[in-house]
Amino acid sequence: MSKKAFLFPGQGSQYVGMAKDLFNSSVEAKEMIQTADDALGINLSYIMFNGPIDELKQTKHTQPAIFLHSVVLASIIRTLSPEGAAGHSLGEYSALVSNGSIQFYEAIKLVQTRGQAMQQAGIDNPGTMAAVIGLESDKVNVLCKEASTEGIVQSANFNSPGQVVISGSVDGVHKAMELCKSEGAKLVKELVVSGAFHSSLMESAREKLNTALIETNFYDAKFPVYTNVTASPVFSKDETKKMLYEQVTSPVRWEETINNMIKDGFDVFYEVGPGKVLQGLLKRINPDIQCFNIDKYSDVEKFL
Repeated sequence: MSKKAFLFPGQGSQYVGMAKDLFNSSVEAKEMIQTADDALGINLSYIMFNGPIDELKQTKHTQPAIFLHSVVLASIIRTLSPEGAAGHSLGEYSALVSNGSIQFYEAIKLVQTRGQAMQQAGIDNPGTMAAVIGLESDKVNVLCKEASTEGIVQSANFNSPGQVVISGSVDGVHKAMELCKSEGAKLVKELVVSGAFHSSLMESAREKLNTALIETNFYDAKFPVYTNVTASPVFSKDETKKMLYEQVTSPVRWEETINNMIKDGFDVFYEVGPGKVLQGLLKRINPDIQCFNIDKYSDVEKFL
């Protein structure tokens, strides 16, 4: 018997028109999307379906949009009965709805708070991020430490072998980029982002989120979610809450997460949500493992 897991994408996978075919093809999807619009007090579905892309790319809209697309899909395909899940950064919230740790209606409001808080932190404490390809993660950590004489900089995402994203103040990141280039990185590229995510510059967002976390009902999980902060499975509601709090300023240990899941026997993965980013990362982490992408309603039909 294969052991199945759902993977949920994070920020960056959004596109104009996302979830529109789900809305048009499934009564359940339509109801969930309308519920989200009501809960958020904004017409999020209009921005998802029609754009403009600049509005969709605002963190306060991007995060609830990707979350909504993902959890709607997960709900429609729940008969696939996953035994575990993980989500990349924001995607962890989708994973926690899929395993019963948070109710959808509460989670979408929590995600809206997170998106708003992170967008505001990016305005209050401007920073940037950069992708570093072709250096070992330990090496990148050392170079970030060296560059931190110029400003805050740290590893933010350990995505796959030789792919690390760094985050921090503009000066700190630029200095680390220079060092990574001189140490032989194949590619060092600054990313277009609205803030220094997963760095200490997000501290104010973490505190705002904490207030919302305290007010949100959490439940013990039906199956484990492997969290970004520890790359390990979590079941208990108190631990889950703590992980979401710490996640805002901690690196996403994605490569380790996937390797731990494979080690624990997961051999079939479904990327549930917009885009194919995680499918690509999985191929680089372990090309022998199956991963299917479920984004459109036509993908849903293949598996049901």
